[in-house]
Amino acid sequence: MASYPNDLTEGEGQKVMIAIAVANQPRLLIADEPTNTLESITARQVFRLLSSMNQNQGTSILLASNDIRSISDLCHTMSVLYCGQNAESAPTQTLLESPHHPYTQALIHSVPDFTKPLGFKTKLGTLEGTVPLLEQMPMGCRFGPRCPFSQKECMQKPARYRIKQQEFSCHFPINLREKRLKETLANSPLTLSTEPNKE
Repeated sequence: MASYPNDLTEGEGQKVMIAIAVANQPRLLIADEPTNTLESITARQVFRLLSSMNQNQGTSILLASNDIRSISDLCHTMSVLYCGQNAESAPTQTLLESPHHPYTQALIHSVPDFTKPLGFKTKLGTLEGTVPLLEQMPMGCRFGPRCPFSQKECMQKPARYRIKQQEFSCHFPINLREKRLKETLANSPLTLSTEPNKE
């Protein structure tokens, strides 16, 4: 308790910050990568604590993480962000089973599946290109320069579509199984924003 922040290891400092955040039993807890410096056993304990707070105390938790698979058991709903744009939002299981945005699919495929045997020197799924600098954001769909399905239309900001409980912003969504559904989207998109696209 008498230690200064610089006396603590990074993991210890992370634990102290988590303890401070949960001590007052907040109604809303924003946790941005709360376990990124913790070993896996401690990270699981922290996630169990957050889950307990949510279920027993009614605490709403906004959990930001790059590891889509490890938090999937904890979340009711997920939103996938890319460069500040909400690419897709849906109930967690729906999002993982049938993503409509290519970036969501890339995130899911980047996580190794240890339930199946991996070949020798198997590479992780990756995306071509790099994340753009804040000063040089692409016009239209920000994922466009890295998207394997990108076309000329991606220079315009995509409309927001909704299918049941799943929302996404993409000119060329994936995993739309029914041709009829594609035609419906093409003819009458549900745009959540009433402002015209200016990018």
